[in-house]
Amino acid sequence: MTRTNAREILVHLVFELNFKNEPADALLQSLMDQSYYPSLQAETDIYAERPSERQLRYISDSLHGIERERETLDGYIRKYAINWELSRISRVARAIMQVAMYECLHTDDVPVSAAINEAVELTRKYEDEDVVSFVNGILGGFAREVVNA
Repeated sequence: MTRTNAREILVHLVFELNFKNEPADALLQSLMDQSYYPSLQAETDIYAERPSERQLRYISDSLHGIERERETLDGYIRKYAINWELSRISRVARAIMQVAMYECLHTDDVPVSAAINEAVELTRKYEDEDVVSFVNGILGGFAREVVNA
């Protein structure tokens, strides 16, 4: 499994974290259940193979980190989504931005430009081009002022 696929699985989990407000451990346990995980293959090809130990560690560490820092990450989204309420932003776009921002701040082996590019490509997969531009703008402002400061 590639890091890109692991990142997309992480976005799905962060979406669930925001939507269901279940603890990260419960989400990971249900997703990685030996009998449940194979059933996800019908949903999308990113579940075609199980994450390696390294990718599972990335998913787990990032999900727990995002759970801990959700308010801070949402604060950045609010700051750079000028004149937009968080409730008006799609849950998918929010999850993608939370993952990208967390990676920019806490994942040493992912360059900021790669985190943002991956976020933009993931947004393109799930949203229309207006949302892609919106996400790119928010992440660009975040990177310039927070990460590169």
